Amino acid sequence: MTIFVLVPGMFTGAHVWQETADRLTAAGAVAHPVRLTGLDAALRPAGGDIDLETHIADVVEVIDSLGRTGRKLVLVGHDYGIHPALGAADRRAGRVDRIVYLDSGMPGNGVPAVAAVPDRSLRDRTAATDGEALPPPATPEGWRRWGSTEGVPGPALDRLTAMAAPQPMGTLLQPLRLTGAVDPVPATGILCTGNGASIEMVQMMVDRGDPTLRELADARVAFFELPTGHWPMLSMPAELADVLLRAAAGEGHRLTPADASEPPAHLRPFPLEVPEAPRERHGNVDLYLPPGAEAPLPAVLFVHGGPVPADARPTPRDWPTLRGYAHCAAAGGAVAAVVDHRLHTLDDYERAAADVAAAMEQVRADPRVDADRAALWFFSGGGPIAAPWLDAPPPWLRCLAATYAVLGPLPGWGLTDSRFDPARAVAHAGGLPVVLTRVGLETPAIAATVEGFLASAKECGADVEVVDVPRGHHAFETVDPTDESRDAVRRAIRAVLDRLGVPDTHQGFPPAG
Repeated sequence: MTIFVLVPGMFTGAHVWQETADRLTAAGAVAHPVRLTGLDAALRPAGGDIDLETHIADVVEVIDSLGRTGRKLVLVGHDYGIHPALGAADRRAGRVDRIVYLDSGMPGNGVPAVAAVPDRSLRDRTAATDGEALPPPATPEGWRRWGSTEGVPGPALDRLTAMAAPQPMGTLLQPLRLTGAVDPVPATGILCTGNGASIEMVQMMVDRGDPTLRELADARVAFFELPTGHWPMLSMPAELADVLLRAAAGEGHRLTPADASEPPAHLRPFPLEVPEAPRERHGNVDLYLPPGAEAPLPAVLFVHGGPVPADARPTPRDWPTLRGYAHCAAAGGAVAAVVDHRLHTLDDYERAAADVAAAMEQVRADPRVDADRAALWFFSGGGPIAAPWLDAPPPWLRCLAATYAVLGPLPGWGLTDSRFDPARAVAHAGGLPVVLTRVGLETPAIAATVEGFLASAKECGADVEVVDVPRGHHAFETVDPTDESRDAVRRAIRAVLDRLGVPDTHQGFPPAG
């Protein structure tokens, strides 16, 4: 028999676990939702200061009350709740058999919980709150700033709002202190795809060499997905209970280590054989020049996705996909450019956008480039950087392309209400042509941003050509090296070159099938 200690997230109390706890009990397990001081109705008001150590003590008290029964003990932390859960597990590591991260971050020693607030403006306002507690969302709509409410029934969302409590500021600002005793405890991550997370995304980040995520590929770490928003205990209590039972049994998906014998997806070969164009390196920008072509020529600047760790090697401009597209564009008769921009974390969109703008000016200033004919091409997590160009396209920008790009604010990425929202910006694109490559097997959260973008584009009459890859995954060029993928690359390249006024002479570039 397994004992589950369930720790709630911000603004919430033990009540949020009721349905999940009932289903765990019905399955023969024991469930103990934790009452956190100052948040749970049974522990309000409380005298004295309330900080993270207070909540860690609340969880430790529950663990100690269970004694040593010989039963497996699983600690589950949702959202903010992972901080007191980890703190308690570190102090009682010998009693905890597994830690479950339920749609939460991965806090480390010395990091306060406020650092996990995804929306930067919300995080800054939270850290600057003048008072002893942070007010909870006052309306059902307000919860969406803290995570997707997808799947939560209206009455449950109303009840969540009615029972919410102010979050004591000390619980958010006091750093988590860990001794390392918790490190060997097996862990399970439950990712809510409706909140913007997926196993595929985590695997891609591990593949890119993010040192903070390397441990996720350890055999002691497993993953599950739930197709819902940030509050699965309210939207999918039965499914959550089932996943928790499976997690306790050690089941789940294991990630592939980044140093495995097979190269990660982003470093596999490009699917098309195209003549290699001469490359010049200018700072953080690489230029690929069509051999023997008469200058000045139109240019295409390729913008990689991310976030990509600052110390990842090779850097994106040396990835086979970016180089492959650049060779294709050059073979087709345009100057191609690839920029290494500084999108290293989700807080870096402003400086990454500045890097892209500077790179575009650098390319246009080259005497071999026709400064009045240029295109920008965005990939994956670089998609939000397209928004400023859609908002106010300059006359020399003849085309904007996006391939499996994030085209709207993903839940949990902290871009809500920012200027990096292509689905909003496309209403101002005017006659700017857009070439969009859409994959049929996209992760649900990204697919939703693409459909939102297309709906906005249709409403405003934007000029959008869609290149579909029905059986393609995210990063289909190297993940799915099929005839369908090769044809999609050809069609997208040709569509962009057409809008740049480059004649279709097939100078070394394979024609579309």
